[in-house]
Amino acid sequence: MERLNIEATLSTPLIRFDPEKYVLELAGESYPENSFEFYEPVFAFLKDTLAQSRSFRLEVNIRYMNSSSTKCVLDMLDLLEEASTRNVQVEIVWYYDSENPRALDLAEEFQEEVTLPFSIMPIEG
Repeated sequence: MERLNIEATLSTPLIRFDPEKYVLELAGESYPENSFEFYEPVFAFLKDTLAQSRSFRLEVNIRYMNSSSTKCVLDMLDLLEEASTRNVQVEIVWYYDSENPRALDLAEEFQEEVTLPFSIMPIEG
């Protein structure tokens, strides 16, 4: 299985896939100039990987995202939801800053968008 490793910048998150554990990690901030262009390789990777997977875990620790990044993450969740209908065991873990009430609200909004197992975990400031 192929690795995916996109280093974080000031405006884009770290995106890393562990092929042994089938874990995709997104961490940092997400407000690229063109979110759809930035996330396109991630969508392609997800489609290929989910077609070959029996289980998959998404771990998100995004401190800030703009509205177009939010749309991209929702599109990712749609791909995961679709994979679960093909018997891929999908799990989502969303980490948030416990000192930022808006971060919890955002995590809960994403949680409402899916029927997948979705854990929201606080990170102490």
